[in-house]
Amino acid sequence: MTAARTEFTVLAPGRVNLIGEHTDYNDGYVLPMAIDRGLRIAVQQRPGRTALVSSDRGGPPAVIDLAGPHAAGRTDWGRYVEGVVAGYRRLGWEIPGFEAVITADLPAGGGLSSSAALEVGMATAVEALCGRELPTADKALLCQRAEHEFAGVPCGIMDQFAVAFGRRGHALLLDCRSREIRLVPLADEVAFLVIDSGVKHALADGGYAARRRDCEAAARRLGRSALRDVSAAEWAAVEPALPEPERRRARHVVHENDRVLGFAAAVAAGDWTAAGRLMDASHAALRDDFEVSCRELDLIGEAARGVAGVFGCRMTGGGFGGCAVALVEAARAAAIMAEVRSRCTAALGAESALFTTAAAAGAGLADG
Repeated sequence: MTAARTEFTVLAPGRVNLIGEHTDYNDGYVLPMAIDRGLRIAVQQRPGRTALVSSDRGGPPAVIDLAGPHAAGRTDWGRYVEGVVAGYRRLGWEIPGFEAVITADLPAGGGLSSSAALEVGMATAVEALCGRELPTADKALLCQRAEHEFAGVPCGIMDQFAVAFGRRGHALLLDCRSREIRLVPLADEVAFLVIDSGVKHALADGGYAARRRDCEAAARRLGRSALRDVSAAEWAAVEPALPEPERRRARHVVHENDRVLGFAAAVAAGDWTAAGRLMDASHAALRDDFEVSCRELDLIGEAARGVAGVFGCRMTGGGFGGCAVALVEAARAAAIMAEVRSRCTAALGAESALFTTAAAAGAGLADG
């Protein structure tokens, strides 16, 4: 039990997934990191049992009844907040009225987990208002449930765990079955360049859920509880049992799990060329087998890979738009970014928004 707070600020980072896409809901491995961009949520307690949450992105404030029933169905961004509130109230928590103002330097719909940052950030705010805390994993799982029930996205645990457990200077090797996290130190000799395709993804539109259904169907057909249980070594033997598109979906997941473990080993050895090759292979599989890339992301990858000092580049996040991430030489990061910007602008016919980032801490109070 901690002392309840009446006025405070929460910092909630976005995340970039370095490798391991669409493996989390298949009980596999992922390797994300929290980034140094995200949401800043200024919170102040107010009389009554209503929450008023506003954003610098515009639009009317989200109004949340903290005493009445909660049900899915709202279509504004307030559904993420209401889902979190509903989760704590389901546990019997009595949440006092509050106002929250959100400012962000994270692109919405960019595949950098702005929704998970909002969920985990608001969960952290609720805990500070109530003077109570859930274990970090339980908080992340509550936020995942909020996304399932109130946003209609059947996501795995990666985004919420990355935002909640982020560690400065480290990526997280997360086993999505056991929920075990191994910290992966990131050397100062590399940096990460995030390139926004300008295509806003909307995972609730159905493509994400369809891919998950394909994977679950493939696992059932192979008699496994999840595709995590199919090894790369046995893939050639079991592949013929699967029809399309289940075969291609499963092929990506099986080999992506291997790529995650290989990437972690390459990072530990400082073999950035090998790490970059694995990122490139991941993108190719997401493009060809999982079919969640888009023309803009493919062009960004091709442009970035042609720049000296770029080890590898891949789309990051659920796909259907969003951002790409490139592994680059830190000492030349500024020159690399300028050249990548020039090449991407030429390829896309419009200037790309891009920035370098480093691994950051997870969500918490600004003064805590």
